[in-house]
Formats: sequence, C-alpha cells, structure tokens
Amino acid sequence: MNDVNELLAEAIKETKKLEKGEVFLVKDLFKGYLWNRIPRSDRILLGTLFLNQIKRMDGKEVKIIEKTSSNQQRYMKL
Repeated sequence: MNDVNELLAEAIKETKKLEKGEVFLVKDLFKGYLWNRIPRSDRILLGTLFLNQIKRMDGKEVKIIEKTSSNQQRYMKL
C-alpha cells in the first residue's frame, strides 16, 4: 500500500475539491475500497498526521470541528 506521507498528500489534495461548508472525515477523502485497503494502523496514523497538518494551516482552508460518537475527527471546508 502507499506510504502514509503519500496518503496524507492525497488527502490534503482532495480537500481542495470540496465545496465550502462541507463536513467530512478523513476516510471520506478516499474511495471506499481504497480506504479499506489501508492497514488500520496506517489509517490511525494518517488521521493523526492530517489533524496536525490542518492545525499547521491555522484554519485557513479547513476547520476542525467536533468528533463523532465513534471518536472520529470531523472537519469542515472553509
């Protein structure tokens, strides 16, 4: 499977395609079958790296919002 840094770059690139106000999870940025092929440990790491990357962007393009009931971080495109 792809390197986690490549997956992070892909996820960041996909956020550019979202419309303003759309709420999403990191897994929404990948096709279902592609997301399922990523090992669980890599998905967890990807989620952490994505969150840190969004924090570094200072909320200019994506806003961090509340977590879901299953503890998945939600985001909103600005």
